[in-house]
Amino acid sequence: MEDLVSLKKYFSNKRVLVTGHTGFKGSWLCIYLKMLGAEVHGIALAPKESESIFEIANVEKGVCTSSTIDNICNTHSVSALLQDIQPEIVFHLAAQPLVIEGYNDPVETFNTNIMGVVSILESIRMCQSVEVFVNVTTDKCYENKEWCYPYRETDRLGGHDPYSASKACAEIVTNSYRQSYFPDKAIATARAGNVIGGGDWAQNRLLPDIIKAFDRGDEIEIRNPSSIRPWQHVLEPLTGYLVLAKKLGEKQGEEYSGAWNFGPHTSKNYTVGEVVKEVASCWGESANIAIDNSAEKLHETNLLMLDCSKARLKLGFEGVLSIPKAIYLTVDWYKAFYEKEDMNLFTEKQIAQYWALRNKDEQ
Repeated sequence: MEDLVSLKKYFSNKRVLVTGHTGFKGSWLCIYLKMLGAEVHGIALAPKESESIFEIANVEKGVCTSSTIDNICNTHSVSALLQDIQPEIVFHLAAQPLVIEGYNDPVETFNTNIMGVVSILESIRMCQSVEVFVNVTTDKCYENKEWCYPYRETDRLGGHDPYSASKACAEIVTNSYRQSYFPDKAIATARAGNVIGGGDWAQNRLLPDIIKAFDRGDEIEIRNPSSIRPWQHVLEPLTGYLVLAKKLGEKQGEEYSGAWNFGPHTSKNYTVGEVVKEVASCWGESANIAIDNSAEKLHETNLLMLDCSKARLKLGFEGVLSIPKAIYLTVDWYKAFYEKEDMNLFTEKQIAQYWALRNKDEQ
């Protein structure tokens, strides 16, 4: 398995561009890369939420060498940025990431999630410095038949809702560019979903909704209590992306290019209802829970599992956190925020805690 020392050795002084660096996962990735010694650059729209980890953890000034607020679909600006900073590695996380928002605004969802990928790939095509590109998509890119076996990277792409369909298209676009234009660059996509962790404030996401309700003392409304998702802490897939980028950079060949699943290590899958109960237990206060039985429901997947054996066997990577531990770390972050701790330092502390757990698990 890859260890922290080898990752630090690879990423030290590397010029890395993170698109979507103002978002939840993007902010965590920037802090992570800074701890690994990378020179971090970012481009994204300004955070939508009034509270964001990007601002709370001082990512713009305390982490990034440069931070550009712009639309990823603006190919001229993106290309000019790449020419200016000459990145060696690009992580593409800029996206419209919400299923419900995809229903509300399908045009913007398709534009951002498809043409945004075209924009960054076209910019990379004109930039010789880029050696590695990792496009972070989602587990929802599969044509989900809600059957009982986990999806493998070779299974058919699809998407019932606009968000899922847009991400399936993003996968196809990335593969097309890889085969058409990039014989000398290492290109991969990373599929993970239902990531939890401190600093996520997006609407219509389970953990942020629970935390906000707990903080206000309100009743928690659950849409689909029996739905099963591959829950995982944000540090699990991010570490997988970093390991993947390292392998791509070292090999520079076909062996590690293509699609990769990153999911939880355990076969025990939690329902939405079980997650809510676990969060309540970690929070330490009683909470009112309500089931939403409204007649008009948008289609959402009830069962979705990933087969991550490819990452385990070829990358030597798998997750180590149980779902209760992932929930504990998440709740602990929010508690620290409400207690007005330095959240940049606290986020770094959790990354260090995570690696301590990885090392313990591997012994």
